[in-house]
Order: sequence, then structure tokens, then C-alpha cells
Amino acid sequence: MNPKSVIGLIAGALLIFVVVVAGSAATYVVEPGHRGVEVILGRVSPGYKPEGFGLKIPFVTRIVPQLIRQQTAKMTADCYSSDLQQVKIAVRVLYRVPESSVVAVYRDYAGEPFDALIKPRVAESLNEITARRSAEIIVQKREEVKSQALESARRKVGDVLVIEDLVLEDINLTDALENAIEAKMVQEQEAARARFAQQQAQIEASTAVIKAKGEAESIALRGAALRENPSVLELQIIERWDGITPLVVGPGATGANMMLPLGDFSTGSKPQEKEGPR
Repeated sequence: MNPKSVIGLIAGALLIFVVVVAGSAATYVVEPGHRGVEVILGRVSPGYKPEGFGLKIPFVTRIVPQLIRQQTAKMTADCYSSDLQQVKIAVRVLYRVPESSVVAVYRDYAGEPFDALIKPRVAESLNEITARRSAEIIVQKREEVKSQALESARRKVGDVLVIEDLVLEDINLTDALENAIEAKMVQEQEAARARFAQQQAQIEASTAVIKAKGEAESIALRGAALRENPSVLELQIIERWDGITPLVVGPGATGANMMLPLGDFSTGSKPQEKEGPR
């Protein structure tokens, strides 16, 4: 093979390599869930590239992918309550970058807005909310603290990012404060049991008084009825008579004046005679 042929082969191989490299540099692909930011010689274009295949100027333009799916990041906020107790709150932040902010987020925050924008705003919001509540209320009403902190953080971040939700994973207090809150809760439970027992006793006493009043009123009404109509008592005695003739009879032989058999008189036995002196 002569030298000219060798040079021709080398030149052809170099040309093919240059074409392949130029062709790959002139195309780009934006993956699903991403948007592309176009950077031309260090200058960011105002528009973003949608997902899919596209062409660009080789060696001059580059397409930087930016995630627009929901992302999750963890953080810890050091707060103080209204009673000057230290409260550490472990937070999980759910956020996403809207399409309209893809270029601005890349230009202003290098595509990583959490540490520079979201984290300080969420921490500031939590500090504002907890500063107005005691440590005990913060623990008891964590859902209320979360909702108000979320609303405040959204206002502070604005339209640049979307904070989907805040999850308060843990609220840590000092050991002394946790013991004090636990002791207070035990005392409140004991006081609640004592109040319940007192209420039960009052209900039982009231029930007994009402029952006694009812019985007294019933007796009074029966007495009044008998005084007004004494024949009712005679009727009851007749209904309960067993058919044995009474041995003792009071004045008037019937009705309420009649005494029913007493003791051994119903047996018909005669009284024992006393023995005289011999």
C-alpha cells in the first residue's frame, strides 16, 4: 500500500469521527419528568426545552436537564417556645419546581433551590409559629403547628417553587421538660378520675333523694285516698281473707274493725289452768 492510500484512509477515518462527534453534539434528549435549560456560551436562554428529542448547535450550546417531579428533603429546625424551651423539630419537606421557574431556578440557585431557598424559609416559619406557643401546646397541637408553618413558608417562597407539604416527623424536647409534661398529664388524669367519681356520687345521691321523695309522695297519696274512701281498705282485707273466722273481733263485726286470728288462738288450744296450793 502506497503512502497516499494510507493518508487517504487516515483522513477518511478522521472525517467520519468528526461527523459522528458533531452529530452527537448537535442532538439532545430531555428525559420524562425533566425540562431542559439551554445554555449558549455561558448565557442562559429565557425559554426551556420540553422533554423529548431535539437539535442544538454543536460545541456551542448545551442542554442542562432540570427535574420538575416532586422531591423530598429532610431538615431539622431549632426553635424556642413561648416559655423559652428549646424544641428541635425534624421536618420532611415535599416540594417541586414548576415549569415556569425552571430557568430562574437554574440561573439563580444552580438548580438546587432547597438549601438556598426552601430550608431557611421553612425554618423561619417554624420559629415564628412555635414562638407563640408553649412547648406543651406545640407537642399537643403539632398538626396545627404544621398547617400554619406550611402556609407561612408558601408565602415566603412565593411562586418560584411549590411546597406541597410539610411532615413533622419528630418533636424533641429536653429530658427535664418531657418529664415535667408527663407528670402534669398524670396529675390531670388522676384529677379527671376524681371528678368522675364525685359526679357519680352526686348522681347516686340525687337518685336516692328523688326515690325517697317519690315513696313519700306515694305514701301520702295512699293515706289521703284511704281517708277519703275507707271502704278501699275493707275491700283489701276481704280480698286477702283466707276464710277462717277470726277469734278476736273489735267493735263492729266487719271490715276494718275486724282483727284476724292471732298466734295460737287459731289452733283452738285452751289456756292452761294454774294449779292452786296443795
